Amino acid sequence: MSATLSANTLLAVPMLPLIGAIVAGVLGTKFGGNWIGRRLSHTITILGVLVAFIISAMTLVKVADGARFNETLYTWMVVGGLKMEIGFLVDGLTAMMMCVVTFVSLMVHIYTIGYMEEDEGYNRFFAYISLFTFSMLMLVMSNNMLQLFFGWEAVGLVSYLLIGFWYNKPTAVFANMKAFLVNRVGDFGFILGIGLIAAYAGTLNYSEAFAKSGELAKLSFPGTDWMMITVICICLFIGAMGKSAQFPLHVWLPDSMEGPTPISALIHAATMVTAGIFMVARMSPLFELSDTALSFIMVIGAITALFMGFMGIIQNDIKRVVAYSTLSQLGYMTVALGASAYSVAVFHLMTHAFFKALLFLAAGSVIMGVHHNQDIRYMGGLRKYMPMTWITALLGSLALIGTPLFSGFYSKDEIIVAIHASTLPGAGFAYFAVLAGVFVTAFYSFRMYFLVFHGPERYDQNPDAHHGDHHDDHHGHGEKPHESPWVVTAPLLLLAVPSVVIGYMTIGPMLFGDLFKDAIFVNTEIHKAMAVLRAEWHGPLQLAVHGLTAAPFWLAVGGVALAYYLYIVNPALPAKIQTYVQPLHTLLENKYYMDWFNENVLARGARLLGTGLWKGGDQALIDGGIVNGSWKLVGWFSGIVRWFQTGYLYHYALVMLLGVFALMTYFVSWPSLMALLARIGGAQ
Repeated sequence: MSATLSANTLLAVPMLPLIGAIVAGVLGTKFGGNWIGRRLSHTITILGVLVAFIISAMTLVKVADGARFNETLYTWMVVGGLKMEIGFLVDGLTAMMMCVVTFVSLMVHIYTIGYMEEDEGYNRFFAYISLFTFSMLMLVMSNNMLQLFFGWEAVGLVSYLLIGFWYNKPTAVFANMKAFLVNRVGDFGFILGIGLIAAYAGTLNYSEAFAKSGELAKLSFPGTDWMMITVICICLFIGAMGKSAQFPLHVWLPDSMEGPTPISALIHAATMVTAGIFMVARMSPLFELSDTALSFIMVIGAITALFMGFMGIIQNDIKRVVAYSTLSQLGYMTVALGASAYSVAVFHLMTHAFFKALLFLAAGSVIMGVHHNQDIRYMGGLRKYMPMTWITALLGSLALIGTPLFSGFYSKDEIIVAIHASTLPGAGFAYFAVLAGVFVTAFYSFRMYFLVFHGPERYDQNPDAHHGDHHDDHHGHGEKPHESPWVVTAPLLLLAVPSVVIGYMTIGPMLFGDLFKDAIFVNTEIHKAMAVLRAEWHGPLQLAVHGLTAAPFWLAVGGVALAYYLYIVNPALPAKIQTYVQPLHTLLENKYYMDWFNENVLARGARLLGTGLWKGGDQALIDGGIVNGSWKLVGWFSGIVRWFQTGYLYHYALVMLLGVFALMTYFVSWPSLMALLARIGGAQ
């Protein structure tokens, strides 16, 4: 190898954000006496993430040159033959994720200086986002499932703190509790999958578990004819369904928009929600052994991609439009995983991280510019007031809908081709879903774009102007919009660059090169999607030229054209259409009644079951029958026995005589009675 990786240098990547989080969270808050001010808090945390990004970028260069790292840094305990360790596995997949996490986190840190300027919890917010960065880095750098699970749960905990950052806001408190509980459902499946691997493979280390995958594939789940490997993979994917917000565990993500906008970009675009995609790609040696699990993954992803896209069409909150877009794009990544195109899924994860973070931060800039209004129906004409936000939002939208030469085109186009090449059950439905999703994505994305940046100015018509992202807004109603400060627009420009060019630059090494050669395993003899992509690969420019004649491009053009006609040319028509499709609109407005079902069927059923177990099981059976019943029985029996404990000698003598008489009667009469019965039986 021409390059080596140092354990100490790699350890600095997660530790620097952790140190920044501790300093800002302890010394910069009331907990530690407010020893340091805002400027020092954000300087320390930003510096930590900046250095982590620089090291990550240097690591990626070395990994591309052939360097690898897979070592245990610390052994926590050994239980039997099961080792519980802390260690790093750095290959192409890890190095790419390290760069994405640290770069997007760095942009969010800088953006936060302007966005949270007036917030009382300024230092606390910086501590949280740095702590989140540490947790995500520990997750992606792990070389074993114990550390993976630690990072998995840590990002869930910090996301709970960030979503409910404004803890005096009831909707934020409800949203963070909802996110926490829904993720616990997925995490239950996830830990079952890890437990099965530990039980039947006897290890938590990735390399050792993958080496025994062939043995796992020969086992059946006890008491059934199910393949053990299928049960393991589905359990692991249930964890991914919660973390990566796949149907039906998607319900937490739209509500999480109650948190400040910077965390929407950090958590729900680039990092936490993609943890499930990363995990499945990392576990590809296991998933490749179960076509059943892959078909399940593909169908779940297809449902999410299409039906969450429909939800974006009716949203009027600018952040929720982008949130449902995130759900839909996560569905695209999941579909690619189901087609065994793991590298394509990870490629879309990377491109999506940049343009979706850009769109979230642009949405936050718009919210600031119109004085914390989030309703796109009361915006319009912002192009002339916010030119930097306008151009970056346009670039992000073009990348999202898959415009040729933009980053989103390369990853989304390859997903569609991979699904078309798949022969697994469910591939037909998935192909229809991702194709239809192209039109839907283009329509809702440019519906938002046209309503916000073009058309007549409506910012002074909002009847509810102060229900925005910041709960302490003091701007006057109807003030002119304004461009955001440089600490907000600079991250937008820096994210716009990779949103445009990163796909063109990296598609070759990521999909058809050696970057993921020892990180992702695909059985090309059975699952031929990647082989088909490789056969059709003739360079990024040729792919873009071919894309101009392909169906996805024209579906995207149709979606943009329809949005332009409905919201610029004939803006009265959408209201008329809504009257004709009111039942469908009601269905979408109620989010397919998933929240109603969860609250009135699952939650109420659980409460009824819990009440029944409490009153019938705990109070009646355990407390009333076993605990109280036992002492009452002892008390009753003691009361009877007490009558024989008088203290008089002649009473005891009488009892002894009666006892002797009873015994004599038993032993003398019982044999005689049995002999008499035998004589009667013989006579008959």
